[in-house]
Amino acid sequence: MDYYERLGVSRDASTEDVKKAYRQLALEYHPDRNQGSKEAEEKFKSVTEAYEVLRDPEKRARYDRFGAEGLKERAGGFGGFDFADAVEIFMRDFGGGFGGAFEDLFGAGRRGAAAGPRKGKSLRVRLPLTLAEVASGVTKRIRVAVLEPCDQCDGTGAAGGAGLTTCPTCGGSGEERVVQRSVFGQFMSVSVCRSCGGEGKVVESVCPTCKADGRLRRETEVDVEVPAGVSSENFITLRGRGNVGPRGGPRGDIVVLLEVEEDPRFARRGADLLYELPVTFSQAALGDDVEVPTVDGHTSLEIPAGIQSGQVIRLRGKGLPVLEGRGTGDLLVHVRVWTPEKLSGEEEEILRRLREVERPAPDQIEASGERGFWSRVKEAFRAG
Repeated sequence: MDYYERLGVSRDASTEDVKKAYRQLALEYHPDRNQGSKEAEEKFKSVTEAYEVLRDPEKRARYDRFGAEGLKERAGGFGGFDFADAVEIFMRDFGGGFGGAFEDLFGAGRRGAAAGPRKGKSLRVRLPLTLAEVASGVTKRIRVAVLEPCDQCDGTGAAGGAGLTTCPTCGGSGEERVVQRSVFGQFMSVSVCRSCGGEGKVVESVCPTCKADGRLRRETEVDVEVPAGVSSENFITLRGRGNVGPRGGPRGDIVVLLEVEEDPRFARRGADLLYELPVTFSQAALGDDVEVPTVDGHTSLEIPAGIQSGQVIRLRGKGLPVLEGRGTGDLLVHVRVWTPEKLSGEEEEILRRLREVERPAPDQIEASGERGFWSRVKEAFRAG
């Protein structure tokens, strides 16, 4: 089912329509409203994935043009799209402004149903990459400060192995229920237990080393495998490699944000590289064999005689790998004819003799394979 069908909107739906449709479906399918149903969880993930693409103009345009395959290069996140990602997206766009109602639906409801240690928060780190590393793929070792279980209490937060006891405030449920009266009748609100933070357990004898948290911060090294062809729009999620949760809770993730450094030689357009080659008038008129840079060295280029300034020579396969191994981009060489601002005496003499014998310039120059300026103007007026 395509993304528009998942949200039940037309292909020309506005961003606001997309947002409204998603919010309605997300509230309908959230597992907390469906007794933890796996089917509801899958539907929640499915509509959230569709919303994340259609809410973004650039992603939506690529999807409209190329379908889901067109998103793979820029989608980021090589660990897949899971329920945690879906919840994070919902929280990002709809986590504010709901007050207690939001906590009732998606906060305490989940904690109360499965009171226990909380998952550690994810870490975000930035990883700089050179264009050469993007071309080949690379494994980088990074240092991160991660919360690890406390050695003194084995991560429980309790001194001397005393362990945890049932929270007296919530009775182990991890949530508190408060009955309120108003002119509209009686309402019950559910919130996270203020004493145990939703865990259902409390520490009676506090560990002096970690202060009952059960964790200490330590530096560690992590290897990150970066595939060839990534861009600064991508990120890599290392599942279960981040902070351990309080008092023995499961680990969070490490989200590695990729930052590809600019190479002064090239401009990048997806997997293609653009290079500007200045040439002299004689090279353009007579042709020449020159060398141009590539990511990993140099390659020879034949400039055909009579080339016009602005024409592009395509060197196939000399660009960057396409992400996920679907081929290699090209090196596009933009030829620019250089006109010297000052001439030597000999150069001026030669050019004056040339002017006496050269043919006049044509009324219009159209580069090979390209429409001329006036043809593009006329087309624009016809379209209007």
